[in-house]
Amino acid sequence: MTGTLINVVTVLVGGTTGLVLGHRLSEQARQTLLGGVGLVTVVVGVQMALTTRSILIVLFSVLLGGLIGEWWQLEARLEALGDWLQRRLSRGEGPSNRVTEGFITASLVFCVGPMTILGAIQDGLLGDYRLLAIKSVLDGFTAMAFAAALGWGVLLSVITLLVYQGGISLSAMILAGAWATNVGRDVPAIVELTATGGVLIIGIGLLLLDIKRLPVANYLPAIGIAPLLVVVLQRLGVG
Repeated sequence: MTGTLINVVTVLVGGTTGLVLGHRLSEQARQTLLGGVGLVTVVVGVQMALTTRSILIVLFSVLLGGLIGEWWQLEARLEALGDWLQRRLSRGEGPSNRVTEGFITASLVFCVGPMTILGAIQDGLLGDYRLLAIKSVLDGFTAMAFAAALGWGVLLSVITLLVYQGGISLSAMILAGAWATNVGRDVPAIVELTATGGVLIIGIGLLLLDIKRLPVANYLPAIGIAPLLVVVLQRLGVG
């Protein structure tokens, strides 16, 4: 839960700063900051990906996961869900609706995405909150801009962060406890899950750097396929 708590703090600080100071950062400054975060995201992804003991497992997981995600249209469905919720819950011009718009918009941006899921799982399984720390920086600056434009309703999105993102981390912690008495990076299934997640994180970094827009959400099934493959291969006496 450490990563989620950091995320909550950065959203509160960023949102409050946005309310007090307004939208003062120039577009060029925001792009510079975003580029820096993108570079660090790529580095974290590469570090995670290089922990693999079998690049074939990672490759097969990413390819099969991408096909499944494309079949399920995960990226399109997530975007459609976000659009639907925003239209459904953000109506009218009154002050109360303005608060709702800020809450819903910020909640969707902060919680709907592969970085949220990957970071929360990583935090819950291994106590590694690096990815959520990077996400927290992004969310902090985003909260600043949103609060300046949409008001204090943006600050309420920390409730969604705690429930959704924190819930994923807690679920991963429970899974880790059931998986092994002393779960760690040396557990083969977790090693390959981490490495596969690293590949997806590289995709997020490329997106942040505006190099290549990949449908990263479509690859999310890969993080479930990787440990499953390890278990199957171990049962077959191959791994």
